[in-house]
Amino acid sequence: MNTLDPVIADMIGLIGFDCLWLCNEHTGIDWDRLGHLIRTAQVNDLDTMIRTDKGAYPDFIRPLEAGATSLMVPHCMSGAEARAIGQATRFQPLGRRALDSGNVDGHYCLIPLAEYLQKANENTFIVVQIEDPEALDQIDEIVAAPGVDVVFVGPADLSHGLGVPGQFQDRRVQKAIEDVADACRKHGKHWGLPVSPETAPKLMEMGARFLASGADVLGLGAYLRDLRGRFEKLGVEFEPKL
Repeated sequence: MNTLDPVIADMIGLIGFDCLWLCNEHTGIDWDRLGHLIRTAQVNDLDTMIRTDKGAYPDFIRPLEAGATSLMVPHCMSGAEARAIGQATRFQPLGRRALDSGNVDGHYCLIPLAEYLQKANENTFIVVQIEDPEALDQIDEIVAAPGVDVVFVGPADLSHGLGVPGQFQDRRVQKAIEDVADACRKHGKHWGLPVSPETAPKLMEMGARFLASGADVLGLGAYLRDLRGRFEKLGVEFEPKL
């Protein structure tokens, strides 16, 4: 979701999707707006996955304390990095996440601390993105890392790193996806990538279960272009910029 309007988040939840992907890597969402979006999603029993900036400590903690269900960490490069992400985002006995139960996810200290820690561990899932050739050399270690629940292939950056930007059917890109699928099958982890209704069946046959599709700006753009085209057929003139 790109528009950052809680009304759109509400519509997505009402339609019945499972999870809303919000990006703080390529866009900047202020903390108040992020909180409103997360709460809107919660009303609709809709999970929220926040793609973080890379490596900044508050970028891991604040979305979780605001009630986000998941973090997506971009450009995971090594097994050591994946293990560090797992440690930083889980409480004991699974990790060493910083502890403050006075925010949304801790119900503002209104529940016992032990209950908060247990529920946070049980109801948080962590996604790491495979977007670089360097990560492929350590894919087994990355997938095996404790605390990593989902491995998500970023085809655009991965194809760019492999020297074939945008050529998603190139054999090197397809081999990378197969390697991720094999490692996840070996270690019992989920994996996925962006899909369309046309590409999803083959990838699901390969074991992909974390499927991302669609965006509010894509839907709005398609609607507006279609509306313009229908009026142009009636002789109405437009001055399109695109």
